[in-house]
Amino acid sequence: MSSLEIKNLHVAIGEKEIVKGFTLTINSGEVHAVMGPNGTGKSTLSKAIAGHPDYTITSGDVLIDGQSILEQEPDERARAGIFLAFQYPSEIPGVSIANFLRGALQARMAEGEELDASAYYKRLYQKMDLLKIDRKFTSRSVNDGFSGGEKKRCEILQMAMLEPKFALMDETDSGLDIDALRIVADGVNAMRGPTLGVLLITHYQRLLDYIVPDHVHVMYDGRIVKSGDKSLALELEAKGYDWVKKEFAEANAR
Repeated sequence: MSSLEIKNLHVAIGEKEIVKGFTLTINSGEVHAVMGPNGTGKSTLSKAIAGHPDYTITSGDVLIDGQSILEQEPDERARAGIFLAFQYPSEIPGVSIANFLRGALQARMAEGEELDASAYYKRLYQKMDLLKIDRKFTSRSVNDGFSGGEKKRCEILQMAMLEPKFALMDETDSGLDIDALRIVADGVNAMRGPTLGVLLITHYQRLLDYIVPDHVHVMYDGRIVKSGDKSLALELEAKGYDWVKKEFAEANAR
């Protein structure tokens, strides 16, 4: 079993501190949903963990299986087991999905080692069948001209092929209609298991109807202020976030 430990993490953009002491441990096989109002640091958290250069970790630590990853470059963090699914995936015209994924897998191999083409395509098609993706999809350029649902489906396929230890899913439901949401959720659920831990960042309960979390956390003012099981997400859907903000303000006024 692997673990992703986020310890008292503080993250800034320029001079402004956004994440202000975030602590959470995610174990293999667990799905943790992080919810919260806009501007509380949810996306900043995921990008900082993945090593985005615009975000500066000023204190705290992030460890995979007890080893800090903060000195590692983004590609090294990816090889260590981190996968970030972006809220707004980039388009890469002229690069097919098949070649993109092949290059990503080749980059993880030792120098001088070559990816076997037949084994690669056999595995790729197995994953596509699992995710119910048409095989013609791989000949298209990465996210070029894709709908929101197609972009997210492409990321789920990347995740399936790379088989990370931990997936950070930054507002995966953003811009998706109900049908696309179901497709993405089915893909995540197909990969859910004892070797994958998931940090699922979302504003809304609707995604959690399809990907049922083991734990739900409310992030506010750059930190976790409340945790519970899936029923907490239903309470937030019914009551909003004001009551959580009030509890936080009262606790900090003591």
